[in-house]
Amino acid sequence: MEHLIHVLQTDRSDSEIIGYALDTLYNIISNDEEEEVEENSTRQSEDLGSQFTEIFIKQPENVTLLLSLLEEFDFHVRWPGVKLLTSLLKQLGPQVQQIILVSPMGVSRLMDLLADSREVIRNDGVLLLQALTRSNGAIQKIVAFENAFERLLDIITEEGNSDGGIVVEDCLILLQNLLKNNNSNQNFFKEGSYIQRMKPWFDVGDENSGWSAQKVTNLHVMLQLVRVLVSPTNPPGATSSCQKAMFQCGLLQQLCTILMATGVPADILTETINTVSEVIRGYQVNQDYFASVNAPSNPPRPAIVVLLMSMVNERQPFVLRCAVLYCFQCFLYKNQKGQGEIVSTLLPSTIDATGNSVSAGQLLCGGLFSTDSLSNWCAAVALAHALQENATQKEQLLRVQLATSIGNPPVSLLQQCTNILSQGSKIQTRVGLLMLLCTWLSNCPIAVTHFLHNSANVPFLTGQIAENLGEEEQLVQGLCALLLGISIYFNDNSLESYMKEKLKQLIEKRIGKENFIEKLGFISKHELYSRASQKPQPNFPSPEYMIFDHEFTKLVKELEGVITKAIYKSSEEDKKEEEVKKTLEQHDSIVTHYKNMIREQDLQLEELKQQISTLKCQNEQLQTAVTQQVSQIQQHKDQYNLLKVQLGKDNPHQGSYSDATQMNGIQPEEVGRLREEIEELKSNQELLQSQLAEKDSLIENLKSSQASPGTNEQSSATASAQDSEQIAELKQELATLKSQLNSQSVEITKLQTEKQELLQKTETFAKPAPVPGESEAVAAAKTTDVEGRLSALLQETKELKNEIKALSEERAAIKEQLDASNSTIAILQNEKNKLEVDVTDSKKEQDDLLVLLADQDQKIFSLKNKLKELGHPVEEEDELESGDQDDEEDEDEDNELL
Repeated sequence: MEHLIHVLQTDRSDSEIIGYALDTLYNIISNDEEEEVEENSTRQSEDLGSQFTEIFIKQPENVTLLLSLLEEFDFHVRWPGVKLLTSLLKQLGPQVQQIILVSPMGVSRLMDLLADSREVIRNDGVLLLQALTRSNGAIQKIVAFENAFERLLDIITEEGNSDGGIVVEDCLILLQNLLKNNNSNQNFFKEGSYIQRMKPWFDVGDENSGWSAQKVTNLHVMLQLVRVLVSPTNPPGATSSCQKAMFQCGLLQQLCTILMATGVPADILTETINTVSEVIRGYQVNQDYFASVNAPSNPPRPAIVVLLMSMVNERQPFVLRCAVLYCFQCFLYKNQKGQGEIVSTLLPSTIDATGNSVSAGQLLCGGLFSTDSLSNWCAAVALAHALQENATQKEQLLRVQLATSIGNPPVSLLQQCTNILSQGSKIQTRVGLLMLLCTWLSNCPIAVTHFLHNSANVPFLTGQIAENLGEEEQLVQGLCALLLGISIYFNDNSLESYMKEKLKQLIEKRIGKENFIEKLGFISKHELYSRASQKPQPNFPSPEYMIFDHEFTKLVKELEGVITKAIYKSSEEDKKEEEVKKTLEQHDSIVTHYKNMIREQDLQLEELKQQISTLKCQNEQLQTAVTQQVSQIQQHKDQYNLLKVQLGKDNPHQGSYSDATQMNGIQPEEVGRLREEIEELKSNQELLQSQLAEKDSLIENLKSSQASPGTNEQSSATASAQDSEQIAELKQELATLKSQLNSQSVEITKLQTEKQELLQKTETFAKPAPVPGESEAVAAAKTTDVEGRLSALLQETKELKNEIKALSEERAAIKEQLDASNSTIAILQNEKNKLEVDVTDSKKEQDDLLVLLADQDQKIFSLKNKLKELGHPVEEEDELESGDQDDEEDEDEDNELL
């Protein structure tokens, strides 16, 4: 071996001798033998191969040398090098993995093999990476980030997806190595949108031929790969995100198509059911979709019903029935909507009277009471999952009535289950029914009352527990003890003959407390209990191992301790505990009452706030209108100035104009009308100013009322501050209006002054000086010119009159807006008074509430002290939590007041 390694080190340029040396090393280390040999010789060759491998890797640089040789493109060097490294990894995988991991660019060199154009090297490179990534998370991450997912999916696509050969299988196994139990790679696979590329794998159609052995194997590994991504053992967030992606890209729909297709091999169908189960488990959107899937039958039936028909059919393969049960459990897991739909198919109002279609509930009842014990067990467990953590459906199931035989009255489902128990059926049937009853009665006092109402049930349970039976019956005894313990712990003492204390006395007399607890412990000590508690999937080698359900093991773990405590409690302790519970319930009811009151007050305050916001919006609209009017006034002012300039240009001819005006008798009338309108505008202005003064005094009164006594209270101060802000805003708006009116008044004064000046100029030019020697023709021409100008000035005077009229209308509109503002102030004043009254009432009610809460806390504290004195354990954590809760409630109430 030393000489061969020396050849590898020194003869790099001779590819032929390097190839022979690598082939020789491979033959020495490899255990592959073509001829069949005995086991002893095989073990000897394996040991010999491991020894040679250990010698080779004792010097880590030998592995590094081999990695460098893989960079050679020559086929006679690269291919034997790949085979030699693969053999080394098979012999001593962990040691070789560690050497490659610390070697610079070691993994990257091996990833280049996937891009080799020669299929032999590429395919052997996939096998090499399989051995390299096995059980090594660090190498798995490096390979994934070296773009392995992209390359492997490309190879699978090139080879024809599920129709491909063994290369597809090798690539799928490598993908499985990279993803299984590796959350980082799973997240990278999802984020890289590689889940979408899995959908074409399952595009197999509804075909009765073409299912070669290799295709079955490929599809089996593909389904397992999907399950790796949505396994219940993965972190919940990662699983749900993969489930979401599988629904969005249509992968779940594709799987359901295979599920309902014909001609699918049995093992593929079973694995598809298991895969669909985990894709929908605990994810509401996928569960709702699965509930809507129908089988392609005539008439179409829901997929759930078709699957349940297989589960309760004893002629179906055992693994298929287990898969259907798992699918049903996953459909109902954390799916209260689905649980309600299943239970509703059993209720009298929803049963199909025509008998044309069979429902899920009818199938479960049929399986529950069939002669096949495995069907009994599966149906009981499936029905128990429909009640898991759902008190509503436990109560609904009490309404189910069964017709046992013609002529006899119907019997409740609960009673029929206990009747079958008492008939001494097979152990598997009795275990299934007892698990159903325990699930049904736990956390449901009404169901416990119905169970105890039948006087035969308690004697049957005590008789079963008290007997000394063989090991096979010990499990049934333990489950009977659990059912009786649930009947005590969740008993609301509504039946006088079966109250908690009487049942405990019965146990002490008929069974003995110690014996009862011992029988109860048989459940968790059973050899199949721990196996069922590990994984949710019911995976059993044969039907006789089908004893425990995964969710039921959780229930046993939860109830075993509390039932033991309940059995040993004295009647006095029970009474004290009941009193404490009643007191706490009263306290909770009082707190709830006051919380509701506070909630109503909050709603009222919200309504008032909305009204205030509405008023603010109205004020803003008014302010906008005023702004628009100001801009219009400015436009009128500009037009007036323009007219004034035009009149100034014609001043030299004013004498003739005024003379003509006086001659026609028009100008004095127009001037008089203008003066009257100006006087009217002045009177309107004075009226508006007086109204503004009144509003100012009203605002001052409101401000002084804000300083009234009682402002030291927090709630009143808050309301007053809010009102003061609102009044201040209104005052500011009124001041803005006042300033606008003042500016308009100034403009009116200017207009009046300018009008007086125009009148004076008119009078000045009324008497023109005669021009001696002027001819009559010239005088006639001037007269004609003056008459033309006179008509133009008359037209301009009419326009001025119209503009002043428009100004007066705008003034009236402003007055109306002021009136609206006055009404708004009055409304706000009334709202402010109402708020002050409401706040005062709220303060009084809060004081009463705080006094009541303090009294209740004091009572609870004294009761807990009494419990401590009587030796009843009171957990400090509960005290702290209750104290923290009360503090948080007080703080919430104060915040709600604010």
